Amino acid sequence: MKFHDFSIISKQFILILLKYLILFMKTHQKEEYLIKKVKPFNPKLIKNIDDLLTALKDCGFQGRNLGLALDILEKMVSDKNCLTVLTLSGAMIPAGMGGLISVLIENKLIDVLISTGANITHDLVDAASNIGHYVGSINVDDDELFKHRINRIYDIFLPEENYDKADIKLLELIKSSFDKKNIQVTPSEFLKSIGTKLSGNNILSMAAKNNIPIFIPAFSDSELALKLIKYDLYEGYNFQFDILGDVKKFGEIVKKFKEYGTIIVGGGVPRNWAQQIFPMLDQFDKIEKMGYNYSVRIHTAMEYDGGLSGSTFSEAKSWGKYSLESKHVSVWCEATIALPILITGLLQRLKII
Repeated sequence: MKFHDFSIISKQFILILLKYLILFMKTHQKEEYLIKKVKPFNPKLIKNIDDLLTALKDCGFQGRNLGLALDILEKMVSDKNCLTVLTLSGAMIPAGMGGLISVLIENKLIDVLISTGANITHDLVDAASNIGHYVGSINVDDDELFKHRINRIYDIFLPEENYDKADIKLLELIKSSFDKKNIQVTPSEFLKSIGTKLSGNNILSMAAKNNIPIFIPAFSDSELALKLIKYDLYEGYNFQFDILGDVKKFGEIVKKFKEYGTIIVGGGVPRNWAQQIFPMLDQFDKIEKMGYNYSVRIHTAMEYDGGLSGSTFSEAKSWGKYSLESKHVSVWCEATIALPILITGLLQRLKII
C-alpha cells in the first residue's frame, strides 16, 4: 500500500472515530426527554378519518406512525415538483383495493405505479367479469375447491372461469392493438396499449387515460405472462419484451423532477425496483439530488433476517436510495387495514371527498 493511500484511510478512520466519540459524549438533560405528553385518544372528538389520524399522532406505537404517515403523504402529493411513486405488492386487488388505487390515479395523486404482475392480472379479471372475486373463507376444504376449480387467495375466492374471461378479453385487446410476428415493446407500453382499449374504472384503464405508466419489474412472474406464452404458442403472437427499456424509461421520468417520494405497500421486487433507480442514475448521470425525499411504507416484514422487504430506510440510505434528510415513516400493519384508512384520510384532508 502506498503511503498516500494509507494517509487517506487513516484520516477517514479518525473522522469516523471522532463522529462516534461526539455521539457518545453528548448528554441530554432530563427535561429534554419529557417535552410532549401523550394525549389519550378521545373518540368523542373524532368526526372523520383525518381527525382520527391526527389524534393518533399524540398516541403511541403503529397508531402514531399511521398518523405521521398522513402528514408525510400530504407533503409528498402537495409538492408539484415531487414525483410520487406507488409500489404495490401482495394480493391487493383480489382483497378489494383496486378501487382505491384507481381513485389515486384519477386524482393524479401518484405519477407512477410499480406493481407485481399478479395485481395487474387480477385487475384485468375484475374488468372482464365486472368484479371477478368473491368473499370466501379460510375454513374450507382446498381439495374440494380444486374439484370446483375455485382458486383461493386467503379468504377470497376466484373461480377459474373468471380467469378464462380475462384470457378472452386480453386476447381480444391484443388483436385490436398489435400485429403478429415480432412485437418489440416494453411491458409498460404493452400495458398502456391494453388499458387504452379497456373501459371502466379499473387500474389499467384509468392509468392509460391519465398517462400514468405501470411498470411490472418481474413481468414473467404472473398469470398475465403465462397467457402471453399461450398466445405465442397457439395464436402466433411473438412478443419480445424490452425489460431493460422500462428501467431506462423510469430513469428518464425521475430526472424530470426535483423531489421524489414513494408509497410502499409491502416490499419485494416493486419496492427495490423503485429504489434502485438512484444507484443506477448515480453511475451514469450523476444527478444533483440523490435518493427519495419522502416515503410512507406499510408492511409486516421484519429486518432481522436481512430480507429485502425487511430492510430499513436507514439501510437504504447507505445505498443512496433515500436522501440523508428524507422524511419517512414505516407503518407495521397489514395493508388492507392501514392503506384504506390512510388514503381516505388523505382525500379528506385534501378536500377531495
